[in-house]
Amino acid sequence: MPSPTILFSIPICYPEPKDVRVSRADGMGDAVASLDRDTVAARVAGFPRVAADLPALKQAAVAVCVTEHDGAPSLLLTRRTARLRAHAGQWALPGGRREAGETPAQGALRELAEEVGLVLGAEAVLGLLDDYVTRSGYVMTPVVCWAGPAGELAAAEAEVASVHQVPLADLDVEPRFISIPESDAPVIQLPLLGRYLHAPTAAIVHQFCRIACHGDVRRVAHYEQPVFAWR
Repeated sequence: MPSPTILFSIPICYPEPKDVRVSRADGMGDAVASLDRDTVAARVAGFPRVAADLPALKQAAVAVCVTEHDGAPSLLLTRRTARLRAHAGQWALPGGRREAGETPAQGALRELAEEVGLVLGAEAVLGLLDDYVTRSGYVMTPVVCWAGPAGELAAAEAEVASVHQVPLADLDVEPRFISIPESDAPVIQLPLLGRYLHAPTAAIVHQFCRIACHGDVRRVAHYEQPVFAWR
């Protein structure tokens, strides 16, 4: 199994459990082995997306960007720096608030270039996943794009502590769900690098893996974020 590529890193303390156990459903690893751009493009194009029509909230876009690393399809993830006021040190997909007049695709591609130095054209965009409404007041639109071999990436040090190309086989796993007293909704967690990936990133990554690797429609907008990510 290829290891994630870490391009820039600083030490950060994370409020995450350490007893991580990975559970794979039958055929999960095999489903990724032959995954290519055409397959992902067809599955995303046929996905019945659900949008959140909430114009009063802040509109954001994130790039669900597939790269090819060491011969394996991988997903681009970042660690946010400890210096940020919001969501410091958390796993994230490249993205942020959309600028006035930007489409989700334009916003995601701009953020991808700004955060990790990866410049893609509109032809790289394969489609959109379900909107996810965050506890902090954003409507987050995931934009799926295919980068292929990404080459050397440059992390924006003001925002990004580290950049990872994580094999999809490592992300195409069964989530863990926990309960919290603050919400009736299940909190989703995905095991990653010995710790856990939390919502909204975990929810979006899980939905993408179900679509891209299995052609399975899986709704995730109802999955809860941990309380530390509500601010």
